[in-house]
Amino acid sequence: MNVKVICVGKIKEPYVRKLIERCVKELNRSCRLEIIELKDEKTPDGASEKEEDRIQEIEGERILKRIPEGSIVIPLCIDGKQMTSDELRHKWEKWNRQRDTEVAFVIGGSLGLCSAVQRKGAFKLSFSAMTFPHQLMRLILLEQLVYAAGRKEE
Repeated sequence: MNVKVICVGKIKEPYVRKLIERCVKELNRSCRLEIIELKDEKTPDGASEKEEDRIQEIEGERILKRIPEGSIVIPLCIDGKQMTSDELRHKWEKWNRQRDTEVAFVIGGSLGLCSAVQRKGAFKLSFSAMTFPHQLMRLILLEQLVYAAGRKEE
């Protein structure tokens, strides 16, 4: 199985990068994982709703260009479906049984994902009704994928 994590923004904190690298190493034992970091647009202070929509669209265009044709797209959205770790593991196992499956998880920037990216999804996934920084969300997603791929809890 090929797994892509397409995300807006870079990881700046060394301790978060180290934790992410550990997850990537673990995941590469069970799938081909690629993390694609895309440039985030700066949001000016006091940006209007129209300006924020345009920023989402610019980031969305970058994301859509990087989603492989025919892949199962899972955008992470606050209004998405919440599931348990075991439910995600069940989906992972189903995808892994399919031949030549490509799964693309998408994490937006600080303004979230534009509607075009959300519509591309097989389903929208939410980890909580709370908002998390996109850097932390990447780590949370990867930790859950490590669990789904079969790592036993430490």
